[in-house]
Amino acid sequence: MSASDGGEPSDTMAERSADPAWKHRLLLNANRWLVTAGLMAFIFVGLLLASELSPVSLRALLGTKTPVHTLFQALTTALITGVTLVVTINSLVLSQELGAVEDQRERLEGALDFRADIEQAIDAPVSPPEPSSFLRAIVATSAERGTDFRAAVSASQDDELIERVDEFVDNLSTHAEAIEAELEDAQFGTYGVLKAALDYNYSWKIFRARRIKNAHADSFTDDAREAYDGLLESLKFFGLAREHFKTLYFQWELINLSRAMMYVAVPALVVTMSMLLFFDANAVTGTVLGIDTLVWIVVVASTIAVTPFLLLIAFVLRIATVAKRTLAIGPFILRESSRGEEIEWE
Repeated sequence: MSASDGGEPSDTMAERSADPAWKHRLLLNANRWLVTAGLMAFIFVGLLLASELSPVSLRALLGTKTPVHTLFQALTTALITGVTLVVTINSLVLSQELGAVEDQRERLEGALDFRADIEQAIDAPVSPPEPSSFLRAIVATSAERGTDFRAAVSASQDDELIERVDEFVDNLSTHAEAIEAELEDAQFGTYGVLKAALDYNYSWKIFRARRIKNAHADSFTDDAREAYDGLLESLKFFGLAREHFKTLYFQWELINLSRAMMYVAVPALVVTMSMLLFFDANAVTGTVLGIDTLVWIVVVASTIAVTPFLLLIAFVLRIATVAKRTLAIGPFILRESSRGEEIEWE
């Protein structure tokens, strides 16, 4: 294997991604309600443009067909089905929290054992209870152990090893400080905690540390191996903690999605049913901004009616994107990224 480590990935997930910045903000960073509002605006404007570009006016169509009645009848059915789906999603999410006392005891003991391992790693009597503080402690420990690793190889006769470890630890420490700053005011339940966790590319750091050890195994002293093992342990702990909090975040988001859809489904259902029961196209006359008032009413009602589905799209876009970017645990890169130059294996 070549001594070269290849290009170091950027420090944030957005910079590592091959996608444009606007797409990354839309899929992950943007507030889900704002994304929903943007989708609503797109539907609203799209329907208005379609009405203007159509060779036949909506009022003329109403004279021979019943497009409005057919549309809102279908939307009413879809809304009721959608609410049923939301209840099913909630049941699936909550079912993971239900179980016999033996299952709950096993979960509790597993959580306590993991916290005990972390407490030993971070040299603290009790690990922080908040997810953001918990992750900060692990990140800080990885930086400290990186410094210990550098100190352990500083007396080596292998100048190339010292140089590679210095470069590696400098990057690790700088990145760790940035992630700690991101996590400082982050509150679980918001995307902030998960975003900071995803920005810390622990898998690449594990990969690079292992390459250094493999290339310079003969130059490693007992102290260097001990420091290396401690550093690798802290990075592995971060990976496990990130996956745990990612799972909790998915459950949190699905519950928020279910509640939000129920909130918007009720007014949407009122609109669709009102258009079926009380709307009379013949009673609507005049124009607004040069567009038939009938078109305005139908377009506004249609936009409100599809809001629950647009909200579902907004939430699922983020959940699916995060899931896709974190499919693999450990030093695997499943997508094209801005890692830089190719690694020389021979």
